[in-house]
Amino acid sequence: MEHVRHRTPHAPADEDPLTRPTPRDVEAEALMTGVIMFSAQAYADCAEIITRDDIYLPAHQLIWDTVGGMIASGRDLHPVTVKAEIGKTKRLRGVDGGRLIDALSRETITASMAGAFAEQVANTARLRRHQEHATRVHAAVLRGEQADVLDQMHAEFQRTETARTTADPGHLTTALLDWPSFFATDFDTVQLLPGRLLAPGQQITLIGDGKAGKSLFTQEWCWRMATGQSFLGDKPQDPIPVLYVDAENGQEQIQERFRSYGAGPETMGLLRYASFPHIRPLDTAAGGADLLALAQTAGAQVVVLDTVSRFISGEENSSDTWLALYRHTLLPLKRAGIASVRLDHFGKDSTRGGRGSSAKTQDVDHVWELSGQGGGTLVLKRTHTRTGIGADHFTILRRALRDGDAWRAGGTQHVLMTWEDEPTSGLAAVPGTVEHIVASLDAAGIPDGAGNRVVRQALAERQIPGGSDKIAEAVRRRKARTEMPGIDVSGNRSADRSGPRFPETFPGTHPGTEETPGQTFPGNVPERSGTPPVPTVPPSKRGNGRGTPEQVHPEKPLCTVCETTLDPDWASRGHDTHIGCDPTTGSYPPPEPGP
Repeated sequence: MEHVRHRTPHAPADEDPLTRPTPRDVEAEALMTGVIMFSAQAYADCAEIITRDDIYLPAHQLIWDTVGGMIASGRDLHPVTVKAEIGKTKRLRGVDGGRLIDALSRETITASMAGAFAEQVANTARLRRHQEHATRVHAAVLRGEQADVLDQMHAEFQRTETARTTADPGHLTTALLDWPSFFATDFDTVQLLPGRLLAPGQQITLIGDGKAGKSLFTQEWCWRMATGQSFLGDKPQDPIPVLYVDAENGQEQIQERFRSYGAGPETMGLLRYASFPHIRPLDTAAGGADLLALAQTAGAQVVVLDTVSRFISGEENSSDTWLALYRHTLLPLKRAGIASVRLDHFGKDSTRGGRGSSAKTQDVDHVWELSGQGGGTLVLKRTHTRTGIGADHFTILRRALRDGDAWRAGGTQHVLMTWEDEPTSGLAAVPGTVEHIVASLDAAGIPDGAGNRVVRQALAERQIPGGSDKIAEAVRRRKARTEMPGIDVSGNRSADRSGPRFPETFPGTHPGTEETPGQTFPGNVPERSGTPPVPTVPPSKRGNGRGTPEQVHPEKPLCTVCETTLDPDWASRGHDTHIGCDPTTGSYPPPEPGP
């Protein structure tokens, strides 16, 4: 036996911090998760003790998040409704196709016992955090870190645990207003972000139809904001960090558009772009946490969601979906001082705003509607506002240039239409008035001499309202300007008007309307030889009310004496005068005797 080699005993595997099993109490978690699907009070009792991060199994976390959202939106709890809610988000696979919910609902406890099991879950979670800390310390020792580094790690862990387990409301009292500094703040001098569409920390919705080019407009806006450039005539500001989250446009479109703005790899500034990111639905707590973490990692002061309906899991027509979006995503962003821009589509009736529930617009500071007027003209109108800060209406020209089949680098730009192009005050800003029709035709570059037919077609293409009498008056006024000396009525009155416009196609889209020779603007062919003239309006048969005699129809026979209409039957008998006009009847005054 003295020749037998004896091995030195090693510590059991459980004592090795890198291999020991993770502390968890799956049974307590299961009982707690099962009861909260029946009782909102049980959920409230547990929420006072634990957070979702204390729950070990992801499936139990999913049920916890779903129940919390249902309670917040006032819906009744039951395992069947919880399963249906998870099914809406297409995440039933996370709960074994729903079989886990069925199993948890069969073996449950009373609601009054939920708190006790939550305590067990909390204690186990604390052990798990201690183990994770020990693992990090052990790894640091293996890396050769010095003792002061280990002390810092331990101190930070203690601070975190103390804040987690004590009832100190310090993180809550920071929301209390300090009255002296509050009233000393001059909110009237708040600097709007470039473009003057929102202020720092505000939330807006930009609505438009599919052909208005919302993404094209917003992408250029964000790029110029992130690079410190002017936009819509605003003064340049310091570059602002922007996070653009896109689940709408392909990367080929994105590249083509940014090149057309004049951007390149070295000139993107502080713009971070997330293309089809793997974030969870934003109307859930997990999705809100994903976006906030992404925004904070990017250091963003502005977050753009393109398009917002792509980032939700609930029904678009349900107010609960948008209330959950605000609670889980937009409220945390606003609390962090991060502004947000949500792109959305018009509904079937564009006069009623964006599609879906009206709750969409209840939580935003401003609602902007972007509509194309044709000829490269866009109207950006604010329909709802909480603050009233800034302008309510912008008329914009979209310009773009091509080099063959490609869009010219730096040739795409949205510029503010000046007052010379379209006055935005007085009656010219009121749709339906003669002044607005005249201003709109001027902005579109319609010639002053254009007649009713051309004007009506131009107004219809741009969906500009106007009655027949007002259109006729607008045509009269514009034609009259050509007779006024000293006024330049050419298309060169403003540099803005001579620039190229692309109302139907733009970078990142497939051309749908090509410009043809002779067009005054894309989509409109001017009058030329062979164009049918506008038919003249026949004069009134009743005169103009000022003693004007009845206009005689040239096809009827006329009296050779008084030159008024003869009775057709009388004329058919060979007579060419009225009876009273014939001198032979004596009823006609005889001719004056000669000298």
